[in-house]
This record gives sequence, structure tokens and C-alpha cells, in this order.
Amino acid sequence: MENNNKDLSCCVTQCDVPMDQTYWENRWEKEETKWDIGYPAPALVEYCKQLSDKNISILIPGCGNAYEAEYLLNQGFTNITLIDIAQQAVDKLKQKFANNPEITILCEDFFEHKGTYDLILEQTFFSAIPPFKRKEYAAKMQEILLENGLLVGVLFDKQFNNPFPPFGGCPCEYKPVFEPHFEILKMEECYNSIPSRAGDEVFIKLKKK
Repeated sequence: MENNNKDLSCCVTQCDVPMDQTYWENRWEKEETKWDIGYPAPALVEYCKQLSDKNISILIPGCGNAYEAEYLLNQGFTNITLIDIAQQAVDKLKQKFANNPEITILCEDFFEHKGTYDLILEQTFFSAIPPFKRKEYAAKMQEILLENGLLVGVLFDKQFNNPFPPFGGCPCEYKPVFEPHFEILKMEECYNSIPSRAGDEVFIKLKKK
């Protein structure tokens, strides 16, 4: 784990390339999907094991290959929505989950999404958006969560210092972004990250204010 005296330059990162649909389509076209670990994030699996109500509405934004959705489906969850801005990702998911009405798949910009949810799962989406949009991200999450809704997932506790995703940070940066919109129930070192990210992630559990 890096110490708290972290370079905060990611807060002012300026993106040379717009992080729009074309950008992400190109990433998929070139198979530049290093964020894809090939299976559900262990931290999210462990959290979801604790959920007893299988009918809660769950959103996974920036879902990519949506391994977490496959896990949820196998565990009997019935109301899962997936969003990705890349049409190639969405087309693959629609084939994969063609016979699963429990899953709704949308190709759209998360920031324009209309819907409400009990739970939103965060897995690399936050790190894919430019840091200057983080306040907008937090406000949008609050907007689409139902009363007492939760935002749960993992964020990087690491700086990348690149003008392109992934964008990192640390809890000292994240708390001011989320505190106006959420009660921070947990924002602590993730004990069950994948090996390549061990010590470089924080687990979050945030409750809508």
C-alpha cells in the first residue's frame, strides 16, 4: 500500500483524447481491454454472497464483459441491468445473455441513463472516466439510487499519472467527492483484490444520503 503522501496530479489530469463512444469502440476493436480480469472481482463476489433478497434491482455501469452479472444470474438474482457505451461490448453481452430475461442490456452513456436501483456495483468504471467528471459521477449515482440504496465496489488506491484510463487516486481524494451525496460506510483497503492489484485497491460501501 502506498503511503498517504501521494501525488495528487490525477485530480487535474487533462485528457488529450475525448473519452467518448468512439474512443471505447476503438479500445474494443484493438482488444485493448487490460481492465478485463476474466472473472468476477472477488470483492464483489464476497459482498454479493451476503445478499439475501435476490429480487433487488442491480446496476453494473461500464460493465464490459459483465462477469459479475453472470455470477449474479447463477446465484438466482432476477433484476440486473448492464450499461456499456461500446456497442461491441453490448453486442457480445446480448448474445451471451440472449435467453436470460433477468438481465437488461443497454448501450448508452451512463451519465444520460434513466432508471432507479437498490444497488450499484462498481468495478473499473470509476477509473475509466476522467477525474474532472468524478463529482458528476457521484451526483449521478445518488440520483439513480433508491432510498437507502448502496454503491459498492472497488477503486484504485494507486496513481497512474497518464492522460488516459485507468485514472487512479486515493481515499483522501475520493471522500470529498462522495461525502456530499453518500454516507461512507466503508472505504478501506481491499483485502481480497486479485493478486496483480493487491494493496492497490480500496473497497467502498456507500449509502445514499
